[in-house]
Amino acid sequence: MDSGKTISEKAGKTLVKDPVCNMDVDPATAAGSAEYEGQTYYFCSLGCVKRFNADPGKYLAPKPTAAHAPKSQIVQIGGIMPPKAVTPSASSASQEQQTGKGTVTYVCPMDPEVCEQKPGACPKCGMALEPETVEYTCPMHPEIVRNGPGNCPICGMALEPRVAAGIHEEDNSELSSMQRRLWVGVGLSIPLLVVSMGGMATGSPLHNLPAVWMEWLQLFLATPVVLWGGWPFFQRGWASLVNRHLNMFTLIAMGTGTAYLFSVIATVVPSVFPASFLGHGGRPEVYFESAAIIVTLVLLGQVLELRARRQTSSAIKALLDLNPKTARRLRSDGSDEEISLDNVQRGDRLRARPGDHVPVDGIVEEGNSSVDESIITGESMPVEKMPGAKVVGGTVNQTGSFIMRAEKLGSETLLAQIVRMVAEAQRSRAPIQSLADKVSGYFVPAVLLVAVLTFIVWAIWGPEPRLAYALVNAVAVLIIACPCALGLATPMAVMVGTGRGAHAGVLVRNAEALELMEKVDTLVLDKTGTLTEGKPRMSSMAAIGGISQVDLLLLVAAVEKSSEHPVAAAIVKEAEQCRLKIPEAENFQSFTGQGVAGEVLGRQIVVGTSDFLADKGIDTRPISSQAEMLSRQGQTVVLVAVDGKAAGVIAVADPIKPSAREAVASLKRGGLRLVMLTGDNRATTEAIAKELDISEFEAEVLPEKKLSIVKKLQSEGRIVAMAGDGVNDAPALAQADVGIAMGTGTDVAMESGDITLIKGDLSALMRARNLSRATMSNIRQNLFFAFIYNLLGVPIAAGVLYPFTGLLLQPIFAAAAMSFSSVSVIANALRLRRAKL
Repeated sequence: MDSGKTISEKAGKTLVKDPVCNMDVDPATAAGSAEYEGQTYYFCSLGCVKRFNADPGKYLAPKPTAAHAPKSQIVQIGGIMPPKAVTPSASSASQEQQTGKGTVTYVCPMDPEVCEQKPGACPKCGMALEPETVEYTCPMHPEIVRNGPGNCPICGMALEPRVAAGIHEEDNSELSSMQRRLWVGVGLSIPLLVVSMGGMATGSPLHNLPAVWMEWLQLFLATPVVLWGGWPFFQRGWASLVNRHLNMFTLIAMGTGTAYLFSVIATVVPSVFPASFLGHGGRPEVYFESAAIIVTLVLLGQVLELRARRQTSSAIKALLDLNPKTARRLRSDGSDEEISLDNVQRGDRLRARPGDHVPVDGIVEEGNSSVDESIITGESMPVEKMPGAKVVGGTVNQTGSFIMRAEKLGSETLLAQIVRMVAEAQRSRAPIQSLADKVSGYFVPAVLLVAVLTFIVWAIWGPEPRLAYALVNAVAVLIIACPCALGLATPMAVMVGTGRGAHAGVLVRNAEALELMEKVDTLVLDKTGTLTEGKPRMSSMAAIGGISQVDLLLLVAAVEKSSEHPVAAAIVKEAEQCRLKIPEAENFQSFTGQGVAGEVLGRQIVVGTSDFLADKGIDTRPISSQAEMLSRQGQTVVLVAVDGKAAGVIAVADPIKPSAREAVASLKRGGLRLVMLTGDNRATTEAIAKELDISEFEAEVLPEKKLSIVKKLQSEGRIVAMAGDGVNDAPALAQADVGIAMGTGTDVAMESGDITLIKGDLSALMRARNLSRATMSNIRQNLFFAFIYNLLGVPIAAGVLYPFTGLLLQPIFAAAAMSFSSVSVIANALRLRRAKL
């Protein structure tokens, strides 16, 4: 046995590795290629090309001279997909393990769902597991990717695992740490506040104690809160200065640090301060309680924010929870055995009992039942399942029992693809985020400037003790300003919105599509598989010239058996259902968009359009009237010639989807311009357009013309969405501003689309549009609240109301407002989980 070699290698072909999926590829027959840093890479599919083009560096081993490498030169093939978290090379992963960076786990190269804590063999396919480093990214800045947990160098927020929670253990270390610091802060801040207030209250037992004693007691209580409880904020504040990315932690660290340090000096060596700092007792005021309570309130805000952020991934967790842990496999003797889901093999026969979750994707072989697919498609009504019907892993069997054959396992299942797409979409950036980024970039320096001016103004014109007032108000300005709320406004809404869409049967591939969907004014619709069911059935047949209908069907099926066209498949299926023994065709020829020809049992058969037969010198007049009548009824008609003479017509009908009429009417009421494109003949197209009340349509359109029509509409200033389900739709889907793929279609269409409608139902298109509107409305609300909060809060903290009302905003209240501003933005985003679509 020649182990270790593929059939292609044995044939003497030189194979290369697809850098995305690691499959062996023959460069001569590769689906695509791309140039990067002077080297050509070959790919097994267009999907791999798109992933590579989106971020080549992620799929290649790092080079020592990467910092000086030239810019990539990439050959664009198809649309661009967002980058996906992939398994790094074994060498890089092992280096991370040796240096102690990252969380190293081991995954199967063929099935990334198999994840172990130590090396070994895959329990499904037996391949050796490879190291995988869990990548961490910032929820506000997805471009920041690290091999281990830490803080974002831009905003200071804690990095989160890039993969979906549930595939890897969720890291709660930051939340646990913040909670411990919070409880210590609360435990010491309350007595600190009592001491501070009690020392000023007449009649309090603490009032008569010497001021020096009171200050030292406050120092003792405040120091653990500020230096230990607030240590993460000082770390992040210092990192922001080193990285030259000023953020909210810059302001918090400067504000609390200034108040605490001033108070320590005032307690230890009060004589160093001038008279303008001295209070009524002849000593400078101390602000230990302000510094400690500010830290405690910020810790409270961080804890609430972390808890709220965890809820944004609830959609992914809910999807992951759908996966059953076991399956019931049928033995050869017909009895059942309960096995772990990891032990299910492709081709296994599995039993689904009432109430069971369907274990994997497959085909029903025996039995009848209804299955609740609402968590996948968003449709509440159960779907009837009979032999031959597809079932999706994670859905719930309702009343009956059936036996299914396992077809897709692990990462191949629809549920796994949904989880991956939702996770990718949640980490993508919407264009509107750039507004918040620009504002945040200028905001912190502006706040620092305002704080300095506040100090100067109060130090010159403020009441006595002027410098003490100047210090308090400058600290209040630093504390109340919260660029974090601005940064969270968009990504939190995107995370919740994409998760909500997944539960409604709408998969959003990236945040840009979610933003653009509400702006779409023109919708281009493919006919087959989008408006119609995409499963043509032979509807009628007429034979002339002495040939019987059975013989005509037999001869046509023999030729069409070698064709991949849907019409051909319908004819062959009809012949098989009539239990005809279909002979083999010889000298088969296929003419794209026209017809086929071949020799069957010594007779020359030609099947296709009237123009195709005419080009072959065949007189079609004897069957033309019959063909025209069937076409006017909306049926697709092929003409048949036997031995050079017209012999009959066969009509194939593709029924309109039940929901298409209502969906089209709803889309038109929503103000969308609808354009239907199809490769079908004009008569059939016209009949369907009339039935659906679509005024704009084009028939007999080739894939490249679909692409040119989309480009033409865009050149007119239109925001175009394209909905389709076939390979021929992929170029137009990629070109459209928003490509909408039907989940019932081909993988190529789904990979080219920005939005996937899982059920392949146009009614879900309105849900996608409503989801976009709800999400963008939520983002605008978040940005409005964040902008207004800062525009009002900073001047009030600076003391602009003091000359008119005598009101000053104490730093403690500024800290409370700052902490809850971020939490309020997240709470508003979480409302999207209950949005009606």
